[in-house]
Amino acid sequence: MTVFTIHTAESAPTAARRVMAAVEAKQGYLPTAVALLAESPETLEGFLRLSATFDSCTLDPLARETVIMTVAARNGCHLCLAMHTARLAALGADPSLAVALRTQAPLTDARLEAVRAFAIRVLDTAGDPGEAALGEFFAQGFTRRNALEVVLGIGTYTMSTLANRLTGAPVDKQLEPYT
Repeated sequence: MTVFTIHTAESAPTAARRVMAAVEAKQGYLPTAVALLAESPETLEGFLRLSATFDSCTLDPLARETVIMTVAARNGCHLCLAMHTARLAALGADPSLAVALRTQAPLTDARLEAVRAFAIRVLDTAGDPGEAALGEFFAQGFTRRNALEVVLGIGTYTMSTLANRLTGAPVDKQLEPYT
């Protein structure tokens, strides 16, 4: 049973239409997840703003993708896993990185493993990872600012993964090669 509507520009709430048009112009198509989130213009716009904010933080792109894929794998969001596997490929990452993140396996890159392990620890402890986990994170050159940026990524992509699962967002054909 489908509970949520895959909106078009005509059926979406008025407040979501501008955002949908901007996403479609940027992506070259309207992702089904966006069409589903349009049911709540606030959720759609909130996620996109938080995502843009996370993309502009001081964590490097591979570290950000490590946080995102860690949350997506933990929350079982097949759409996010496909989307961010595609993003890792676009960044030129070794395919083994995406495989490890998708399967929740330790990473061979010590710096990215520190990000993955720290994100998991933050999730497991509801934000109280302890001094040892912080020390291990900092030992790889990360800062207090970066620790808070990991929390920003966790929050942003927890929203996304839960919304995608709630709405039953499918993997769009453009992302099928990355499933």
